[in-house]
Amino acid sequence: MRTYLVTGGAGFIGSNYIHYMLRKYGDSIRIINVDALTYAGNLENLKDIENRSNYTFVKADICDQKAITKIFAENDIDRVVHFAAESHVDRSIKNPEVFVQTNVLGTAVMLNCAKAAWELPDGGFQEGKKFLHVSTDEVYGSLPEDDHAFFYETTPYDPHSPYSASKAGSDMLVKSYMDTYRFPANITNCSNNYGPYQFPEKLIPLIINNALQGRKLPVYGDGKNVRDWLYVEDHAKAIDMVQEQGRLFETYNIGGHNEKQNIEIIHIILETLQEMLPEGDPRREHVNEGLITYVEDRKGHDRRYAIAPDKIKAEIGWEPDTMFKEGIRKTIQWFFEHEDWMKNVTSGDYQKYYNEMYKE
Repeated sequence: MRTYLVTGGAGFIGSNYIHYMLRKYGDSIRIINVDALTYAGNLENLKDIENRSNYTFVKADICDQKAITKIFAENDIDRVVHFAAESHVDRSIKNPEVFVQTNVLGTAVMLNCAKAAWELPDGGFQEGKKFLHVSTDEVYGSLPEDDHAFFYETTPYDPHSPYSASKAGSDMLVKSYMDTYRFPANITNCSNNYGPYQFPEKLIPLIINNALQGRKLPVYGDGKNVRDWLYVEDHAKAIDMVQEQGRLFETYNIGGHNEKQNIEIIHIILETLQEMLPEGDPRREHVNEGLITYVEDRKGHDRRYAIAPDKIKAEIGWEPDTMFKEGIRKTIQWFFEHEDWMKNVTSGDYQKYYNEMYKE
């Protein structure tokens, strides 16, 4: 039975990946989920699988070398899928050192522990072992607003926020291990994910949640910043395909072919909510464009991201299955069906953070 060590598996993308893998492979694989359970890690995301015999949760920080070494010592790990990271740009502007600690040092710990467990006496590595480092398109910086340029795997790194700089640093660490030790790894850089279990500091769940409550919809600057949107299950599928079919030591960009301005996303969500809310639902009165509120732009706010997934399509055959109109309906339906989840994650400290971050 192949054993996967998934870091950050209680977070948004990590929990969706675990669900995808268990749906696809069933009991033929084993998953060990390591998560420190910071504000964005939520075991409710995995409540439906917590009693499966082939799933194990370990509460640990990826910066804790002793804890990570113990996991490798007690388990024959075949695959590492490294999601764990501080990931919100606004928080990185407030507390950059936290991002350096988790994203750079934590990745170094994971690499060192995997290398120590998998390395052979001759300096090679056990056959079949693989490390996949999940990163972001934000490491490439910003593209011209009116250009048709895209991010490719060969695009030079040019990070502009403490978050993207810390992810660029972690990418470079992984690359250095591949180049220096021939460590069996891949790097993936993905566009903006959306879908179930996403913490509502991110644009799409924030807008859905606020609109349903009749709260203001905060928009940075003029709202015309462009992002490429990727449905999270398509991302999970891509990661699995890179693990199975990707060439070692290669980087693969994962994009959604859904390039849209932030303000356009908000209008689409409002229109879709109006379509999906049943007649007589009092929330229909809340959902209107009058909620849109422009706030001071984020410092160093990249204008446009657009990722070219040409390489992963040509080499592996992956391309996104979910276009945005379908994905946003599926996402909204999930939030309709999981109102208690949203209430739980938006209580307490999140409210203090939200009020400070999006003040007019």
